[in-house]
Amino acid sequence: MTQRSLTDSQVCIIGLGLMGGSLALALRDHVAVIRAIDTDPATCDLALASGIADYVGSDLGMAAEADLVILATPMRTLIGQIDALGSILKPGAVLIDLGSVKAPVIDAMNRLPEGVQAIGGHPMCGREVGGLLHAEASLFQGARFVLCPCDRTTPDVLTLAHTLVGSIGAVAIEMDAARHDGIAAIISGLAYLLSSALVGTADNAAQTDAAVWELAASGFRDTSRLAGSDPAIMTDLLLTNSASVLEAISEAQGQLDALADLIRAGDADTLREVLKQIQAARATWQEHHDS
Repeated sequence: MTQRSLTDSQVCIIGLGLMGGSLALALRDHVAVIRAIDTDPATCDLALASGIADYVGSDLGMAAEADLVILATPMRTLIGQIDALGSILKPGAVLIDLGSVKAPVIDAMNRLPEGVQAIGGHPMCGREVGGLLHAEASLFQGARFVLCPCDRTTPDVLTLAHTLVGSIGAVAIEMDAARHDGIAAIISGLAYLLSSALVGTADNAAQTDAAVWELAASGFRDTSRLAGSDPAIMTDLLLTNSASVLEAISEAQGQLDALADLIRAGDADTLREVLKQIQAARATWQEHHDS
């Protein structure tokens, strides 16, 4: 595979949800052939009928002829598939994943046969709705795409990964798995849990006062958006990165406790200053993100 360009490659995408389907659409004009594997017959029919892939099926064995295999399944499924693919992929094939947790993926990739090359990946984008029906070729445009090298990552594989990321309009960032997982626990895992806690609190209050839902407006809508994410996918994310997620929860609890102490004390000056610092931090992120 390392002697073959992306445009000449047969690519196999395993998992045709939002991420896998969007990647298939984004790669359509950048590769020779797209094979797709999914366990849902309706999804397979849609992918074939809409031309998202050239060949579609449910058997992992379809990956045997691929030059580049991309895993886009839920985390715990994905990790098991790496082990299974070790005996399926042809020598020289390259394996990349789109999983949101990297340490267990890198561990599994390091166990692959020496003839199989691999690199971990995580596109930092998505939507709160999933499934192939919501896939968009533009999903990755401008998004950061983390690449985590492993023992099976050669310089040629790293170059190929950068080419793939650029071809879909994303921006590659190389990072080791532990650092990625610590950051992802905050900006993905904790963000989802805080959104879910807000909705859970509102739902509990609504059991005795239905006006909670009647009065909830744009602020609640925006803050609660992540609570609409697929629970199965988020459960996998949280459990496969549990140590980092629990650390992030502890930090957030400390932040909430500190704010509660200031409210309890009626310390308006300090509370205002703390909130101003937080506001400034978000403004700095927004400016960097939009640039």
